[in-house]
Amino acid sequence: MTDDIADRAARLLHLRQQHLAKGDPVPLPITPASMFHLPGMPGGVPGYGRMDNPTWDAVEEMLTLLEAAPSLLFPSGMGAISAVMMACLNAGDRLLLPSDGYYTPRVLADRFLKNYGIEIEERPTASFAAGGFEGFAMVFIETPSNPGLDLVDIAQVSAEVRAAGGISVVDNTTMTPLGQRPLDLGADVVVASDTKAPGGHSDVLAGHVSSRSEAIIDAVRSWRTLSGGITGPFEAWMLHRSLETLEVRFDRMCTSAGIIAERLQGHLALTRLRYPGLPGDPSHNLAQVQMARSGFIIGLTLESEDKAEAFIDGCAMIQPATSFGGVHTSAERRARWGDAVPDGFVRLSVGCEPVEPLWAALKASLDRC
Repeated sequence: MTDDIADRAARLLHLRQQHLAKGDPVPLPITPASMFHLPGMPGGVPGYGRMDNPTWDAVEEMLTLLEAAPSLLFPSGMGAISAVMMACLNAGDRLLLPSDGYYTPRVLADRFLKNYGIEIEERPTASFAAGGFEGFAMVFIETPSNPGLDLVDIAQVSAEVRAAGGISVVDNTTMTPLGQRPLDLGADVVVASDTKAPGGHSDVLAGHVSSRSEAIIDAVRSWRTLSGGITGPFEAWMLHRSLETLEVRFDRMCTSAGIIAERLQGHLALTRLRYPGLPGDPSHNLAQVQMARSGFIIGLTLESEDKAEAFIDGCAMIQPATSFGGVHTSAERRARWGDAVPDGFVRLSVGCEPVEPLWAALKASLDRC
């Protein structure tokens, strides 16, 4: 972790203190209000629950500190992604998506954006820059890709997209602002699902949009207000609580994943292993340049669907579940959702368990496959 990221993580814990008067509660209160006291002309104070909420404000202040950019809170990662697309794309625009990233943006584009006259194109993450970006209004980047863990050179692609007159949007869900900083690398927009590691306890849905472009933030904020795509105050409060421990959890998860990935090399039950932190991984060299950590997700490929399911079900320290980034180590066979991966591919999300008991459980289950 760089000194700047560590400094931001430390300041995050004392951010609320700057607003406290004597006798105020140290934890953030929840403000479950749809109405606010509003005599006279509106402006300068909360006015209505679809437009303003002090609990959101506190979370957005934290996200703004972490991203070093104005940030807006949404009720899910897809809420954040769809807001950027709806606010920034117009009929006749071209949108480029990764063909092997998280599948829901592709479904959203195919099912709805096409109907609005937006042209959709797809490219694989590993060769994303091939063909250039001329004529694209928006280029949506996911790096590392979910679930394959291929990388895109954010600095190169963002610069080429800007030169071609488009905007670059980076989904940074797998890395968080503690592990990768797309805006610092030249991206126009960051989107993320805070349901994952930022929430971290598998009990809240949330997402955010960050950008240093005032015009983009204004457009996305307007879309949120008018569409009603807002986060409830309780969910915002839960995310605020979780963000205070993100650095500790993220450090433990990434450190453990690095240890486990190294030990998994050469295991006879695996036909392929993907982790950007391993020197032999196809993404390793670029990961060393643009990522502060190697992440907590490991891609494992076993010989068959049955062996992959047996590995997951047979490990006492794996929570079988979709999604990732929680305190519990979790895994799923991603082909069951239609991802273009082998039937035996498993996305393993390393949690916060002490690494030695976790490794022993993982190895024991793999040894039986």
